[in-house]
Amino acid sequence: MGNLKLTRDHLLASPANFLALGAGSGLAPVAPGTVGTVAAMPLVLIMPRNIAVYCAVVFVLFVLGVWLCNTCSESLGVHDHSGIVFDEWVGFLIAMIAVPRTLLMFLLGFAFFRLFDVLKPWPVGWADKRLNGGMGIMVDDVFAGLYALACVHLVLFLIY
Repeated sequence: MGNLKLTRDHLLASPANFLALGAGSGLAPVAPGTVGTVAAMPLVLIMPRNIAVYCAVVFVLFVLGVWLCNTCSESLGVHDHSGIVFDEWVGFLIAMIAVPRTLLMFLLGFAFFRLFDVLKPWPVGWADKRLNGGMGIMVDDVFAGLYALACVHLVLFLIY
C-alpha cells in the first residue's frame, strides 16, 4: 500500500480517522475490507440482545459513519480509500441482526457480507458508483449487509 505512511499519520492525528479506519484494522496491507470485517466481529458480542435497541444502535452508527467516513475521505484526499472500514463494521452489524451468536452464524454472516460487498450486485454497485462522500461510502455496505442478513436468515429458516 503506497500511502500507508500517510494513512498512519492521519490515523494518529484524528479520532475521526482512527474510527473510520476501523481502529487501525483498515491499515492491513492486504484485504483491508476483509480484515476490517473481522475486526467488527467482537462488536456483535457487545451489542444489545434486544432487536429494537440493536437496530437503533446500528442506525446511530450509520449516521456517525457517514460523518466519519466523509471526514476521513476528505482528510486523505481519496474517496472511499481502501483503509476506510467503518462502513464494513456497520454492514457486518446489519448482517448479524437477530442472528444467534454462534461461530457458525458469525462465519456465515462474514462470508455472505464479504461476498456481496465484493460482487456488488444491484443496488450495492449502484450506490457505490452514484453516491458521493460519506453517504456513498456507507450505503453500499448497508445494502451488502441487508443482502447478507437475508441470506443468513434464509439459512436459519432452512436449518430450523
